[in-house]
Amino acid sequence: MKLLPAFLLTTGLCLAATLNLGSPLTLKQPDPVDKIASAPAAYVGKTIQVKGKITEVCQMMGCWMNLADPKTGKLLKIKVNDGDIVFPKDSIGKLAIAEGKLVKIELTREQAIAKARHEAEEQGRKFNPASIKAGATIYLIQGTGALILE
Repeated sequence: MKLLPAFLLTTGLCLAATLNLGSPLTLKQPDPVDKIASAPAAYVGKTIQVKGKITEVCQMMGCWMNLADPKTGKLLKIKVNDGDIVFPKDSIGKLAIAEGKLVKIELTREQAIAKARHEAEEQGRKFNPASIKAGATIYLIQGTGALILE
């Protein structure tokens, strides 16, 4: 019999099945994606835990997933080193809780183009480099553990 983490039981998140990925979660309760995405600078360098709906998963290696706030649509990307965790490619639409350190990455325009091109290739989307006009600041979670709630 598989036991669920205590915080799932106490927060009413006890669902039919839970897929545990990576290291066990250490924080007691997740924050909504919207809370972190609205003021990410305040969380840089801190271990955070977020809950949201999976909107996209890396279709090549399963090395990242995007979580969205169901109410606002704001997104956070959870990225792991290739092979550390493999997010299931068929988990889009499911709820997830992810934990890790929030990092800030500054990209030049050229780096932003390369990143967008790579992600478009991974997802099988068309990409127009002219759509990237400047560099970008990206906030993402360096994931250490996650729960996919089924």
